[in-house]
Amino acid sequence: MPVNRHQGTRSARSMSAGELTRGEPDPQAATIKSPNSRKGYYTISPQSKEGYFMENCIGIDIAKEKLDVHLLDAQKYFTFENNKCGIAKCLKLCIESEPDLIVFEATGGYERLLAAELMAKNLPVARVNPSRIRNYAKSIGRLAKTDKIDAQIIAQYGFLNKPFKLEQHDIKSIELKDLVARRSQLVDMKTAESNRMEHAANEVVLKSIKKSIKCIEGQIDLINKTIKNHIDSIPELREKARRLDTVPGIGIITAHMLVSELPELGHRNRREIAMLNGVAPINKDSGKKRGKRSTGGGRKQVRDKLYMPILVAVRHNPKMRAFYKRLVEEKGKPKKVAIIATMRKLICIMNAMIKNNEDWRDDMVGF
Repeated sequence: MPVNRHQGTRSARSMSAGELTRGEPDPQAATIKSPNSRKGYYTISPQSKEGYFMENCIGIDIAKEKLDVHLLDAQKYFTFENNKCGIAKCLKLCIESEPDLIVFEATGGYERLLAAELMAKNLPVARVNPSRIRNYAKSIGRLAKTDKIDAQIIAQYGFLNKPFKLEQHDIKSIELKDLVARRSQLVDMKTAESNRMEHAANEVVLKSIKKSIKCIEGQIDLINKTIKNHIDSIPELREKARRLDTVPGIGIITAHMLVSELPELGHRNRREIAMLNGVAPINKDSGKKRGKRSTGGGRKQVRDKLYMPILVAVRHNPKMRAFYKRLVEEKGKPKKVAIIATMRKLICIMNAMIKNNEDWRDDMVGF
C-alpha cells in the first residue's frame, strides 16, 4: 500500500519499520500516533536518530549573522551566513529538499528577508513564537541550548504541532508593518516631548521642544501619506482597510494598523483570531476546581492600539454600547472585563466582515 506522508503515516524516505521504536515511550521523547503501529504510536527520541518517525520538515534557527538549518527527514544539518549569498544557498537547499513545512522563530526582523525569498518560491513557511519552541524543548527534556540543537528542536516542533503557514498577504504587509511601527514610534516621541513642555521653564528649552514637536508632526504626516499610498497600491489591502473603516469607532489610522499588525484578519475563525489578540478567555480548571477565566498573551500591540477605539465605539456605536451595557448592568461584569469582551466581539465581527466581503451593519452585533 502506498504511504502518504501528509496523513501522519511514515515517509517513503524515512527509516524502515524495523528501525522505528515501538513499545513504551521514553519519558524524554515525544510520541506520535500512527495507524501503522500496533500500539498506536512511534517514539521521537530527542537524543538519537533512532526512533524518529520522519516527515520532511525543515527547522531554521535564525540569528543576526547566520542561519542554522536542520532537515528532519534526512537528519542533516547545515549552516549559512545570514546575507543575500547565504540566503540564496539556503533557498536552493530548501527547494531541493521539497519540504512539507519550513519552520523558524520570529526574531524581530532578521527572518523577514528569508521568509520573503522562501514564499516567493511558493514554499510552505511557518513563523513561531520563540517561547513556544523553548517550552517544547523543556517538555521533552532538552535543556541544552545551541544553534544546532535549536534548529533540530524547531524542526521537531513544526512536525508535531503543524503551525499555521504564512500566506502571501503576510509578505505583502511586511513593509506596511514597518511603516505603522515607525508611526507609533513617532507618536510616542511626540507625546514625550509634549510632556516635557509642561515643565520647561527655560525659554530656550521650550523653543527647542516646540521645534522638535513640529518636526515630528511633519514626519508623522509623511508616514501617514506613505502608508496610504502603500495600501492603495495593493488592492487586497486597500479593500480591507476601506471595509474596516466602515465600522463605527474604527478610523482609518486604526484600520491601517489592523491591516498591518493583523494580516490574519479574515483568514482565521473567530476563536483563532481572538486567541491571536489575547482577548479569548482561558480556562483554568483542574478536577473539581473551577479557576477564574482570564485573557492574555497574543499580540499586545494590537490590543493596546484597539483600547481607545473600543472606548469610542462604546460611546458612539449604539449596538456596541448596548452590548457593553448588557454585560455591565445585566450580567454584573466589571467594566474592564466588559471592555475586553466588547473588544473580542468587535474583532470577531471585523474578522467575519473581511471573510465574507461585507461592510458594517448594525445587525452584525447580535446578542
